[in-house]
Amino acid sequence: MTRVVIVGGGPGGYESALVAAQLGAEVVVVDSDGIGGSAVLTDCVPSKTLIATAEVMTDLIEAGELGIEVDHPTVDLRRVNDRVKALAQAQSADIEGRLAREGVTVVHGRGRLDGPAKVIATLADGSEQSYDAGAILIATGAAPRVLPTAQPDGERILTWEQVYDLDTVPEHMIVVGSGVTGAEFASAYQALGIPVTLVSSRERVLPGEDPDAAQVLEDVSTRRGMTVLGQSRMQSVTRSGDVVTVTLADGREVTGSHCILALGSVPNTAGLGLEEAGVILDEGGFVKVDRVSRTAARGVYAAGDCTGVFMLASVAAMQGRIAMAHFLGDAVKPLDLSVVSSNVFTAPEIATVGVTQKQVDAGEVLADVVMQPLATNARAKMQGITDGFVKLFVAPGSRNLLGGVVVGPRASELIHPVALAVTERLTADQLAHTFTVYPSISGSIAEAARRLHQA
Repeated sequence: MTRVVIVGGGPGGYESALVAAQLGAEVVVVDSDGIGGSAVLTDCVPSKTLIATAEVMTDLIEAGELGIEVDHPTVDLRRVNDRVKALAQAQSADIEGRLAREGVTVVHGRGRLDGPAKVIATLADGSEQSYDAGAILIATGAAPRVLPTAQPDGERILTWEQVYDLDTVPEHMIVVGSGVTGAEFASAYQALGIPVTLVSSRERVLPGEDPDAAQVLEDVSTRRGMTVLGQSRMQSVTRSGDVVTVTLADGREVTGSHCILALGSVPNTAGLGLEEAGVILDEGGFVKVDRVSRTAARGVYAAGDCTGVFMLASVAAMQGRIAMAHFLGDAVKPLDLSVVSSNVFTAPEIATVGVTQKQVDAGEVLADVVMQPLATNARAKMQGITDGFVKLFVAPGSRNLLGGVVVGPRASELIHPVALAVTERLTADQLAHTFTVYPSISGSIAEAARRLHQA
């Protein structure tokens, strides 16, 4: 029986383990951080659980418009964070239980390669176990990036992995970094009633997202009281007692009680014996892989954030599945990033798939574009939703759906029909002629498609 050894238990690791086991391989997962990795234990599951709580708070605060008066809702941050951590641990245990039922061996230890066909696991007691492998998959993820001038202390200067140890409500939260992670935490803590200042080195928040969507988010955030400092590069973050000071490159200072550093990620690839085994890393330390997750070393694959391909749990999982299908001879469809749907869990949410406005504006893709505001949607009016839109991109000739953007509550759920249309190359007319429920927010997707009809 072929043995597959997986180093790392995140989505790329545990999903590849399940596929390999299903295809008849002997599977060993060597993991030191906990099954589920950062996605389950310190990143996706915890942050989205926190955000779910923030969404409830937003609903309570805005209920007055619907005729429901809720006086001064408050948050017990200790209870919130206890729940967050308990749910993360429960999800990790559920996944590990699934692996056990599928016959996967989980080794709790730190794995490293000893050449391209052997993994050494160092256990907690310092002892080592060796595993020969027909194939190895690296799924060690990434960690928060920190700078010499902005060192987290775990108490008031925090990475996004450390926020769940807070047991008192911050008086003023400063978030440094306006990418997806920074925007999500800024939005969540603001919704929980905490004054927030978002420090962005770029002209606007979410510089990598659709500009119209990012503008809606910034407008809503500032309307709700957030201070957004655009074109303000952080120079240093320091702490004196209970006061945290963020010094900007132009000499300005922003003070608060706490600061979250959202400065990007670095891959967990050091000290694993990768280069010695023939694996090529790029300048940032990320593992170079092809579209079926192969590295430069024969028999060694990689999946997830350690590859830097597209830092989403869904992409990590797909990379892992593809890798094992490729190695074990099952049908394989190489990774296609042009049909990946993603979501920013802010308030409102921003979901995207396929072609972007940036590509259209740069002339890289020819597309007709339509934007349908949610404010005209009957269901949105009933729910008091005034912000957000559906945007669709179609090819001028074939009228095939090339991409889309949804901005609004639960956009992460609404993007799926658009993603399906993009993946299956449906036309705008096919999307428009599909029945939707009335009234429903999804009706705006069909309405946008109808506006793209050409006689």
